[in-house]
Amino acid sequence: MQNQEVFILAIESSCDDTAAAVLHNDKVLSNVVANQLIHNQYGGVVPELASRAHQQNIVPVIDAALRKANVQKEQLSAIAFTQGPGLMGSLLVGTSFSKSLSLALNIPLIAVNHMHAHILAHFIDEEGYDKPEFPFLALTISGGHTQIVKVNSFFDMEIIGETTDDAVGEAFDKSAKILGLPYPGGPLIDKYAKEGNPKAFPFTKPKVPGLDFSFSGLKTAILYFIQKNKQQNPNFIEENLNDICASIQHTIIEILMDKIKLAVKETGITQIAIGGGVSANSGIRNTLKETESKYGWKTFIPKFEYTTDNAAMIGIVGYQKYLSNRFETSAVVSKARIQF
Repeated sequence: MQNQEVFILAIESSCDDTAAAVLHNDKVLSNVVANQLIHNQYGGVVPELASRAHQQNIVPVIDAALRKANVQKEQLSAIAFTQGPGLMGSLLVGTSFSKSLSLALNIPLIAVNHMHAHILAHFIDEEGYDKPEFPFLALTISGGHTQIVKVNSFFDMEIIGETTDDAVGEAFDKSAKILGLPYPGGPLIDKYAKEGNPKAFPFTKPKVPGLDFSFSGLKTAILYFIQKNKQQNPNFIEENLNDICASIQHTIIEILMDKIKLAVKETGITQIAIGGGVSANSGIRNTLKETESKYGWKTFIPKFEYTTDNAAMIGIVGYQKYLSNRFETSAVVSKARIQF
């Protein structure tokens, strides 16, 4: 099975990016993403607008992915798609199209858990990038999720820590909103943090037992901090933006790293991989990389284009499922919340 020629068309539509990729075995031939800029004016993703934009984008995006890969529809071995979690309207567009195309081409249909894909993106055959060995720990950090996962094999994963309230991506974006930065604000905090002093304004880290996280208290602390200082100095944000961003980012990174250190201590696993949109954050990437020399860990940081929502990561899970005949019938349904 491993030696055969497998071509997977992968479709991702869980939130506001319409994406399609074509993989030849575990190599990415194309990875096309259409972003939806319409949400920027609303300060967040509007589900109804997202699903309409997916309907407009899905055919041209898939066509572009096939053309770029120089693969004909008749060459495809299977269709892989995001089943969940995500916005229901957005998921339905990708699921419906995938089911129809698999029926039309009479090829297998493969459902993929979006969060599994963020983790298994590390197994894409990419020059210059090592693949983790099982078992390893995965830190999945995004706008909707913050999880520490013990990954025993491709299809055996266990969440050993997760957020009890807000996700880390939301903490970044809400903090940016408090500072008056446009959506999406997380990347802007990262940008300004590079020029600031990370210890200029200390914020208290939440005390959460075990390997779980909490970010709602930190968001509230940042809000009160800004309100208090703006009362004393209306120009406080403008005069201290870099230092504020650096201090917020430093605190969030410390919260994440404290829990990863504890997870390593509890499991004895020193291979750490990160995934999800927030893993694009330069501060998190650099801090994790430093642990290799500091603690002797082996760390795995994905290629930038595989951090945010993309279809290549759906395709690599699709390939592994194809090899073990994990297929779905046309009765499969989208799930906004899906069992991990």
